[in-house]
Amino acid sequence: MFVNLFRVDVLLTSFGGYWSVWPVLLGKLFRKPSFIILHGTDCASIPELNYGSLRLPLLKWACKISYQHASRLLPVSESLGNVFLDFDPVLIHKSQGIHYHFRDIKTPVTAVYNGFDHKLWPYEAFTKKPPNTFLAVMSAAQYRLKGGDIIEEIAWLRPDLDFKIAGLNALQKPLPPNLQFLGKLSQQELSNAYRSSRYYLQLSTFEGFGCALAEAMLSGCIPIGSSANHIPKIIAGNGLILQKKDRTMLLQAIQQLLSLSKPEEISRKARRHIIKNYSLTRRKETLSTLLNNYEQPN
Repeated sequence: MFVNLFRVDVLLTSFGGYWSVWPVLLGKLFRKPSFIILHGTDCASIPELNYGSLRLPLLKWACKISYQHASRLLPVSESLGNVFLDFDPVLIHKSQGIHYHFRDIKTPVTAVYNGFDHKLWPYEAFTKKPPNTFLAVMSAAQYRLKGGDIIEEIAWLRPDLDFKIAGLNALQKPLPPNLQFLGKLSQQELSNAYRSSRYYLQLSTFEGFGCALAEAMLSGCIPIGSSANHIPKIIAGNGLILQKKDRTMLLQAIQQLLSLSKPEEISRKARRHIIKNYSLTRRKETLSTLLNNYEQPN
């Protein structure tokens, strides 16, 4: 880091944590602007879900030092500044975000949305997707955080529907026969899974952005998303928003999707919405402008 410090104009770190402390402090010492891209877990403390870097005292201290002395913070959505989570009724720690956890930090904040290359997530006709197929993406550690538990409940109640979860292997417990776990997938395998599903479920209690949601919409999936964080803005009328983590409400939303009169039209609109608002080009231009035009304060 010391060698490269004198070869660069700007220091850019992805995720706040132990690794962001030295770039920020050295940048301040040698008057090099430093930026930190914040993704979600580095802005949250939700101990009941075992989630969030800020629930660990030493890691929280490292984040605070980093955020306090950085030139600018670049969260992937505005919700990471301050958000109140009322999707999951059992959640205790509902207030989240860097301004909630670090109220004395005055560092400038600019949201820079994630961007996607639509060519990596191709679209096929909605009619080619098998009927009644639902997909979700999560890791084993995110099972409850991203709604795997309620998807499992719904699968028991709707044996006529086909549910798949990518990113983890089957849990060691009795599971409904119509719930399939795909394990970890390559990018191409995940693209195939999106294109083989009509609907996508993003039922997160907390979600810094929702990359899988955007990828699924690019692939023509019609989503049901939770009301958490930036998810409603990503969906933006091209699917349904579930206001509460409630089994009855989710069943009603699923039935509403299955009853759509022109699903292919919504499917195509979902793809166009992501291309227009969350392109990789747009992210590149925003980041380049911020990094190239930054002036250190006197």
